[in-house]
Amino acid sequence: MRARLRTTPFPFRYNIVFGAENELEVSDREVTYTRKQFVEKHIYMETAGQALGGETAAPMTAIPDSDNSEDHEPSEAMNMVHPDNPENCEITALEEDRSEERAPEKSPDSPANMELESSPKDVSEDADASPEASRDATAGVSEAEDFDVPFPAEYEKFWKVVEENPQDFTGWTYLLQYVEQENHLVASRKAFDAFFSRYPYCYGYWKKYADLEKRHGNIKRAEEAYRQGLQEIPLSVDLWIHYINFLKESLDPSEPATESQLRSAYEHAVLAAGTDFRSDRLWEAYINWETELGNLREVTAIYDRLLGIPTQLYSHHFQRFREHIQNNLPKQFLSVDEFVKLRRELASVNGHGGEDASPEDDIPPGIEDIADPAKLITEIENMRHRVIESRQEVFNHNEHEVSKRWTFEEGIKRPYFHVKPLEKAQLNNWKEYLDFEIENGTPERVAVLFERCLVACALYEEFWVKYAKYLENHSIEGVRHVYMKACTVHLPKKPTVHLLWSAFEEQQGNIEDARGILKTFEENVPGLAMVRLRRVSLERRHGNLEEAESLLREAIKNGKTASVSSFYSIKLARLLFKVQKSLQRAREVLLEAIERDESPKLYLNLLEIEFSGDLKLNEEHILSCFDRAVNSSLPVETRISFSQRKVEFLEDFGFDVTRLMTAYDEHQSLLKKQDSLKRKAENSVQEPEEKKQRTDDTMVETGQMMGGDMQANQSAYNYSSWYQYNYQNPWSYGQYYPPPPT
Repeated sequence: MRARLRTTPFPFRYNIVFGAENELEVSDREVTYTRKQFVEKHIYMETAGQALGGETAAPMTAIPDSDNSEDHEPSEAMNMVHPDNPENCEITALEEDRSEERAPEKSPDSPANMELESSPKDVSEDADASPEASRDATAGVSEAEDFDVPFPAEYEKFWKVVEENPQDFTGWTYLLQYVEQENHLVASRKAFDAFFSRYPYCYGYWKKYADLEKRHGNIKRAEEAYRQGLQEIPLSVDLWIHYINFLKESLDPSEPATESQLRSAYEHAVLAAGTDFRSDRLWEAYINWETELGNLREVTAIYDRLLGIPTQLYSHHFQRFREHIQNNLPKQFLSVDEFVKLRRELASVNGHGGEDASPEDDIPPGIEDIADPAKLITEIENMRHRVIESRQEVFNHNEHEVSKRWTFEEGIKRPYFHVKPLEKAQLNNWKEYLDFEIENGTPERVAVLFERCLVACALYEEFWVKYAKYLENHSIEGVRHVYMKACTVHLPKKPTVHLLWSAFEEQQGNIEDARGILKTFEENVPGLAMVRLRRVSLERRHGNLEEAESLLREAIKNGKTASVSSFYSIKLARLLFKVQKSLQRAREVLLEAIERDESPKLYLNLLEIEFSGDLKLNEEHILSCFDRAVNSSLPVETRISFSQRKVEFLEDFGFDVTRLMTAYDEHQSLLKKQDSLKRKAENSVQEPEEKKQRTDDTMVETGQMMGGDMQANQSAYNYSSWYQYNYQNPWSYGQYYPPPPT
């Protein structure tokens, strides 16, 4: 089992503060950003997950694996695994009536009914301890005692399955189901922590983990489990709602700070997940909570933010906003500044402005100074009309934005994480949606869509790479965070994303990090030539030629097959000859390799380096290489090819005609041997008489066309005939050893 500690993607934490006008300010040491500037500087959505509880988040304890991301699973995802249905590793979406929170019923076929949502149970249903007793509870097993508590009898059996095969998701579900049934706290902690190190996007299990701690009276640990889950999947609307319900259950309502703590939690929730297309329930929960408290001005402020965000129930939100305006007095739902501004505008329109305006017009208490009931009603209706009218333009623009995304959203059939492969149509829909958002959306919306995509497509490295490439123009730290999360959690055995991460760190000048990424990956997934060669090239680029040579020699020594060792021998010889300018050492490497493996590629590469030098000085080495190949145990066709090239070399560059004629005679002997082998092979096969007769006739006709006796014709000294024999392609190094793609 892997045991990794959480890595913090930020060098320091941020303090998130919400001003009176709900404008986000993020204090980055001594630098202050507006919300827009903050999003542009740090695209990814980690911040909200790190600052869940007030001004700064409490430090997370060391747990297995990971960073953050988001999730959009159906509510009880990963909670409904039945032992008789091991394939059902996702949580089945359960539809439940939400008449107290949501819009009127939607038909199952409605496009608006896209959100896969299950029935999130209230935390109160699982609560065992009272808020007063549980808040300071320290019951349960301490860290020091964890190692001494005996585990359930069947635990090792379930644990062994996932320990031997961590990719067995069904095995994990059985393990978690077992520890939950046993209600064994220590065993459950071990199982959940190990599970989340590999599958942090399974939001339903984060809730199960928190509920488990809560049942044992460990309220602080339960809250920490929620925080860890939200740090992993900050776009999980369901998990935010469960977390806030948990806070409502565990906080003392009589405490003055409780309201501000809950409001802070709601703000963090909408900051992290509020721009998700399917975040409607979160916004409605926030609005309903403020409405219950009678904070109508805060409700209006929330609607002002929500009406400009493309969400699934955008029209329903505007309708509820209209009801909010119609059912309350302007002085109750408007801020003082907006209320005074509207009164002045209406007074100006009605002819009560200018020099004749009374000083009372600037008094903010309200409209109680209007004595005439008819005028009072008219004033109220006019103000309501102005308020709705001022938001209508925002709604119209938002409706247009929703229409552009509706088709893409309808195409998302599985927005939650699952180990099963996605259909090609789903993958194509995500690709097209991302391309659209990159071209037309804001950086914040692009980031949110990428985070949503990476939950559903967490096991597809192309989307991680696409996200990292997008962030290169926005946030270097964001790129690093994406690569880190992909490589350390979701794709620990995918080489491409590791190679790209290493290359990125090398581009940033972090050579040690780049070196460590490749080394760690090769230790976890040994035997990949592309990774070993990248390590070699990294060392070569930075002048560590001894290390590069050492890596190749190690690969030659540890090659599982002769062909693998030969491959690395060729690479080492090229490094020694081309980079270190040592022909002698390169020759020795290839000759040693030929002793182990008589591969044509080894001979060809040996010839290449010999040909690259002075041909007159290297003639003996070149002829020696040809002789080795011709006299080797290679197939006769291959030996003929080398023999033919030897004749060609002596013809073009040789200084001794005797050697040329000797080479030619040897070549003819090989040709005769090949013909003899062919005849034996033909005679060993019993052919039908009719087919054999046709073959004989064809051979006779061919011999006549070539001028009589075929054997005599072939043996004649005809440079063209033996030069072309069995040599259709010119001698090209690339033919035998293709160059790496450019």
